[in-house]
Parts: sequence; C-alpha cells; structure tokens
Amino acid sequence: MKSILTAVPLASILALPLAVHAQSTDEAGLPLWELGIGAAAISTPAYPGADDQNNRALALPFILYRGEILRADQSGIGARLFRSDRVEFDIGLAGALPSDSDDVEARRGMPDLGTLFEFGPRLKVKIADLDRSSRLRAELPLRAVIEARGGLRRQGWTFEPRLVYERVGEGGAWTFQGQVSAVVGDKRIQRYFYEVQPQYANANRPAFDADAGLLLTRLGVFGTRRINRDLRLFGFLRLESYKGAANRDSPLHVRDHGVSGGFGFAWTWKRSSRRASGAETVDPNMM
Repeated sequence: MKSILTAVPLASILALPLAVHAQSTDEAGLPLWELGIGAAAISTPAYPGADDQNNRALALPFILYRGEILRADQSGIGARLFRSDRVEFDIGLAGALPSDSDDVEARRGMPDLGTLFEFGPRLKVKIADLDRSSRLRAELPLRAVIEARGGLRRQGWTFEPRLVYERVGEGGAWTFQGQVSAVVGDKRIQRYFYEVQPQYANANRPAFDADAGLLLTRLGVFGTRRINRDLRLFGFLRLESYKGAANRDSPLHVRDHGVSGGFGFAWTWKRSSRRASGAETVDPNMM
C-alpha cells in the first residue's frame, strides 16, 4: 500500500525490498516467509506542489510473509479478507516520513509535517489477463490518514483510484509495472498541506483556507532485475501533476509538477522451508 502524501513515502521504501520478490503471478511453492535487507536512494517533492526536493538514502530490514490472511508482501502490510480469481479485498497500513518545515522555503516558520500513517480498505479488480505474463487491473484504496507528532491525530481521508499494468519476465527474472492514478482528499488533509492560518501569514504567504477535492494525478513506472537467487535490483520513476488541484491558489502550492525517482537493491538473508499456497498478484505497489 503505497503512501501518497509527503516527502519520502515510508510505505514505498518498505515495499521496495518486498516488491522485488514478485517472482511470478503464482506464489504457490514460494517460501512462506523471507528475511533480508533493502537499501534505496530516493528523491521526492517535500509535499505535493512543493518547490523543494527531499533526498534520502535508507537501509531497512524487511520480512516477506505470504499468509492466506495476514500479509507482509509487495502490496504492503495488512490483512487480505477476500480473494477470488478476479477480485481481492484487503485492509492495510502504509505511511510517510516527516518533513521539516525549516527546510522548505514556502513553509518556513510553520509547523512541521509529521510522520503519517494511512490505514483502510482496498478493492482490487482484475480487468484482463493480456497474456501469460502480463495483466491489467484496477485498484480502489480508501485511507484514513493519522499523524504521529506529539501524539496521534487524524488528518483526514484520501481516495486514490488507479489503473495498473504489470508484466513479469520468464522465470521472474525481471518485472515491470506502470500505474496511472488520481488522488482525492477531504478538507482535513487538504488543510494539512495547504492551509495558512493567520498567525503564519506574512507578505509573501497570505492566509488561506483549503477545500476538499483533487490533490494530484500521477503516472509511475517501476522495474526490477534479478541478479541471483538472493539479490535483486530495482528502480522507479514517478511524475505528478498538480494542475487542476483543489487548492492550487494556496501560497504553499508552488509548482504544478513534481518528479520522484529512486533505485536500490534487496538481499534475502533467510527463507522458510515451508511453502506458501494460492495465487498472488504481482504488485510492487510503491508509487
């Protein structure tokens, strides 16, 4: 479950080492769990519409668990409540790392953007199997956003319908995924990013009250390449447009476009002898 909100998506980073283990469209016979470490260098906008980029390099351990209900896989961390040949329904957790307002010119002097967690349901519908190694599906995730900064506070809801194309090379030697989506937010999450309260207003940053509506549209690609049984490389590129966004007139909305990109590796240290069962969608969902 991909984070769609701030600077460096924590869920995306956590999903990267998991995503590169999407070896086939059928997980039967794969290990029930795998342990390893993933590392990535990533650059993203500080927040949607920001003029500043956040650049980070991270190394994180990961666990991949392919249970029938509880899952820690390339789709994120959560519970798969229903699955058929064409439809899957799950509830999952994602998140985003914080952004320091003193490092963002437009927000200087304003409260920081804290660590965010997203939790909620997602419906996945397979549209078509294009051939034996590629498919097309739609996803409809609805997420409650919770900020962890001096306590826990709910910061609204987001909805991100998206269309996903995925393809897997022979034997899982490589994977490719393309996505197009739109993110809509309620008034609370829009105010979190774009509101300027009177006490933070100045000559260059007038007071502004944000409205609910479109947050951004997004186009992204992601690919992996297996080097050996334990090591995979990955990379991604994501283009975002904020034209037509509900709060384009906010003084905190500085740019109409944003670009994110990154690359890294995932290395498996240990894997179980017990095998998983059932089918799996190849879904390196880190955009």
